[in-house]
Amino acid sequence: MRSRSIWRNFDYLLFGAVVFLSIFGIIVIRSAIAGNEELAGYPNRQAIYFAIGLIVLFGTALLDYHYWAALSRYLYVIVLLFLIFVFITAQARFGAARWIETGFILIQPAEIAKLVMVIVLADYFARNQTLEKKFRWIAYSFAITGGMVIWILLQPNLSTSIVIFVIWFAMLWISGVPIKYLLILAAGAILLAVIIFPFLEPYQQGRILTFLFPDPNARYGNTYNVDQARITIGSGGLFGMGYGHGSQVQLRFLKVRHTDFIFAVMAEEFGYIGTVLIIALMCFVVWRCFRAARLSNDMFGSLLAYGFGTLIFFQMAVNIGVNLNLIPVTGLTLPFISYGGSSLLSLLFGIGLVESVIARGKTQL
Repeated sequence: MRSRSIWRNFDYLLFGAVVFLSIFGIIVIRSAIAGNEELAGYPNRQAIYFAIGLIVLFGTALLDYHYWAALSRYLYVIVLLFLIFVFITAQARFGAARWIETGFILIQPAEIAKLVMVIVLADYFARNQTLEKKFRWIAYSFAITGGMVIWILLQPNLSTSIVIFVIWFAMLWISGVPIKYLLILAAGAILLAVIIFPFLEPYQQGRILTFLFPDPNARYGNTYNVDQARITIGSGGLFGMGYGHGSQVQLRFLKVRHTDFIFAVMAEEFGYIGTVLIIALMCFVVWRCFRAARLSNDMFGSLLAYGFGTLIFFQMAVNIGVNLNLIPVTGLTLPFISYGGSSLLSLLFGIGLVESVIARGKTQL
């Protein structure tokens, strides 16, 4: 396909929204870590990741997305080997071993695994769409997913494991699996959650138990971060306290504010109005991904766009839910906004995939 045709069909609205969110994220990160000398280089580092990510996005958009179907098995094996390598060699940070240190940057293979699983599952469901959708068809896709997830769980990284299983479940549904099987799988997921709870790490159990049975007299411990996030969000009011002027953020009452709780930073500095606008823009990105799925010429392209849109929406919903104390703390970051090089690069790569689907899809409506 000629590059001129690709740029003519390029979704500039989607691209513009993603660029705005990424730059806005760098700006918020700069405010969130203000005064912390150890983290002073994070905004510039995120900006470098963003610049590299744009190159990745354009390169991926130019490449026909069908090539990724042929590479899906190799990508699966490569990421799996990275995860095994992390499990064997990586040193724990904040209670988990998730990163590969290269001397200059930290690489988190689990972030890459989420996107690779979208590609792998899209290829599997597209190739087998004519088969009868019975237990064996579902079980094989579950085995593919579980083979990757088990090494993420061992890090331990429960939140990313849940994201991948949600992607699998969503792609099962869009592939046309009968509703009765989806209900059985949902019931099985609840049962499995109860069974594996005793085997979770103590801090993971603590997060769940604290959420289900909160101690109204507790001021510190497992509830501290969430309590401070709620105070931070509430202090922003309707229009916010202004960029760099959030008392909870600048006085460092709010912890992990450049990653897990960056939503609270946004709420304090830009208020309800500003936060709603950012959420609306992120929902716009998700909608454009789903629109790309609808306009795709084939099942593989449709599943790629749908799976990636599901990933963004689920992470966004969970991160906001954690900040509002609607669900237990998970550690999932806010897409495009939170600090994290591996996360930002994988997200921009995913947008490149969606753009490739759009460029080679049906006439846009």
